[in-house]
Amino acid sequence: MSPRSSSAMPDITRRSLLAGATAAAGLATTGARTARASTRRAVPVTREEHRLVIIGSGFGGGVAALRLAQAGVPSLVLERGIWWPTGPGATTFPSPSAMDKRAFWMGLGPEFLGVKVPAHDPYTGLLELVRGDGMNIMCAAGVGGGSLVYQGMTVQPTRELFEATMPAGLDYSAMEKTYYPRVARMLKLRTAPDDLINSRTYLPARIFARNAERAGYAVSKIPMPIDWTFAQRELRGEMKASYTNGDCSLGVNNGGKHTVDVTYVAAAQATGLVTVATRHNVTDIAQGPRGRWVVHADRIATDGTVLEKKIITTRALIMAAGTAGTTRLLMRAAAHERISGLPTELGTGWGTNGDRIYVWTNLADDFGAPQGGPVVYGSKEWDDPATANTIIQASLPPLPANLRSTMLVGYGISPDRGRFVYDTARDEAVLRWPKGGDATLFKRLQERGEKIAGPSSMLLDTNAAVPSTWHPLGGASMGRVCDLAGRVHGHRGLYVLDGALMPGTTAACNPSMTIAAIAERATDRLIAEDLATVI
Repeated sequence: MSPRSSSAMPDITRRSLLAGATAAAGLATTGARTARASTRRAVPVTREEHRLVIIGSGFGGGVAALRLAQAGVPSLVLERGIWWPTGPGATTFPSPSAMDKRAFWMGLGPEFLGVKVPAHDPYTGLLELVRGDGMNIMCAAGVGGGSLVYQGMTVQPTRELFEATMPAGLDYSAMEKTYYPRVARMLKLRTAPDDLINSRTYLPARIFARNAERAGYAVSKIPMPIDWTFAQRELRGEMKASYTNGDCSLGVNNGGKHTVDVTYVAAAQATGLVTVATRHNVTDIAQGPRGRWVVHADRIATDGTVLEKKIITTRALIMAAGTAGTTRLLMRAAAHERISGLPTELGTGWGTNGDRIYVWTNLADDFGAPQGGPVVYGSKEWDDPATANTIIQASLPPLPANLRSTMLVGYGISPDRGRFVYDTARDEAVLRWPKGGDATLFKRLQERGEKIAGPSSMLLDTNAAVPSTWHPLGGASMGRVCDLAGRVHGHRGLYVLDGALMPGTTAACNPSMTIAAIAERATDRLIAEDLATVI
């Protein structure tokens, strides 16, 4: 079956689908703005010194802060965003169907996948779009990083896929025995219970599983960092809907989602050795005298106004600002000769993890509205490492009408790679992605998606409208820029522990679990080998 053209759909329906789907998948188009210095008063400059500084509080930074604190190392964690506290009845996060300034880092761009949208006031919101040449990157902001807004799929690759994609020297046996289970315990992984799946609002999940099996594909429940009793309590009317109506892709207000802020970061703070400095936007890093590292950070208000400029000196610096943040900061330091001799392969080896996001409109079956979420089932096609891929069904957020649609999300292994190139006119590193990149994988995902959707359906490919990825990987990869413990080659005390360390893919799995597991492994090595002499 070939997908029918979206031009046959009424304009209001297409606009609603695009807005709802991209909100649910996190493909909101945002205009990234830098923090603004106040024009009414002088901005004070202060200096600090710390033993260890960690830039970023997501899957890499959170792991590093906790494990090094447990080894007795105090650290300062710099996070540009804010805390997002949750609990039954909370209204901390914005709704994806009625987004406001909280959804976007320093404001919203003029359009949303081609749909005009109103401007929003600058705010330290959840999502930032990093524009590239041929591919855009979606980034998260806030304590917990991408865990705040990811759907939550926490999937471990097989040995065959891991060894086909990861650098030699990463022992899968140790990963399988020690590090993946450690992450699973921290995130309290669970699959959705059958009584919840059989409830009315989880009908789309049941239709997906039925169709995939009819098409000859294996289906399994996806491990999620979720306490599903929260969703069950919603069905009983004990708290307002958040999971059971799909209103959970820009954060779960009711809680019950074991994000990095309430697991790793909270445990790190409980040691008494970790300080999390929110609204600290790092602008530059540099190599200081006597083997020190220097971090320049703006302490900002929630509207981006610069309140204080900080110059922070540290003996050890862990870059965990996300693929785009880490890579761009390192490349900026190299371009301005603030750090000399960085590896020449910095910025290379970047991949999308094969992301593809579809709106699935079904004329044969009515999915109903609202739809329970975030994710229940997936279909893995992992036999051939060259084309291994995963497709999951994800809920749409609450929309004004029942559009007979839900979402399919695919990702997988692809050999195609982009690279960051420093643009001196813009004074920043810009991603360049090859035209037609990931085409072989995308073709396979399209074929599988069409078979799962069935003959009375159509798939609307949102990536065709705006090429983008929620799974950016690489830029400071193991084997190219860093060793397997995240040490930057030739630079004592400088480390990378986030998605930038990955080799452009995480083996047909979404990246979170592998990033965290590799960070767990790396911090074990750093504690054993660097603690006494470097950190």
